[in-house]
Amino acid sequence: MLFISGDWSWFEGWLFGLWFVFMCVIITGYLYFKDADLLSERFRMQGTGNQKGWDKYFMFLIAIIFLGWMIIMPLDVKRFKWSIHFPSALKVVGAGLLLLSFFFLFRSFRDNTFLSPLVRIQTERKQHLVTTGVYSIVRHPMYLGALLMFIGAPLLLGSWIGLALGLVMTIMVGFRATGEENMLLKEFEDYSEYKKKVRYRFIPFVW
Repeated sequence: MLFISGDWSWFEGWLFGLWFVFMCVIITGYLYFKDADLLSERFRMQGTGNQKGWDKYFMFLIAIIFLGWMIIMPLDVKRFKWSIHFPSALKVVGAGLLLLSFFFLFRSFRDNTFLSPLVRIQTERKQHLVTTGVYSIVRHPMYLGALLMFIGAPLLLGSWIGLALGLVMTIMVGFRATGEENMLLKEFEDYSEYKKKVRYRFIPFVW
């Protein structure tokens, strides 16, 4: 990101870059030492393990948008300066959202050993429903962590275009969560009761 921006003194770029690397290292390190089975699952290839057909297309599309998002933000803020007059106060808000994002992402991996990147039922691992930890707050805490990153990063960096793309990815993840829940309702008898107990998918008292 700093290379794309052309400005190695870009403070916010360093903050986000270090945050992203720190998050990846901490979560991967935790899985390596504490949950090797989940680490293997995270590297499962697309189209395997009874992944839902529609999810293959979703993963391909969101991967392209995410890559474009990571590229366009430094171009927007530094190279071409399309986003002007970005309030400094929003950058502070963005930093706070990234801290919350790390919390929900890490806890999601720690609390749920079945946190596959694919929409599928892990019958070979005898998957069961997880309802404790952050899963007692919202039904999709990992998605909540992702959404906080989609919004927090462009706010920190000061990119209106990045924020727009972040909202697009947020809507896409919302559709994926709905499809995933339809699968879980069919596969787990206790999921309907879980939905009554934990009413919100992403944001308490909102949705």
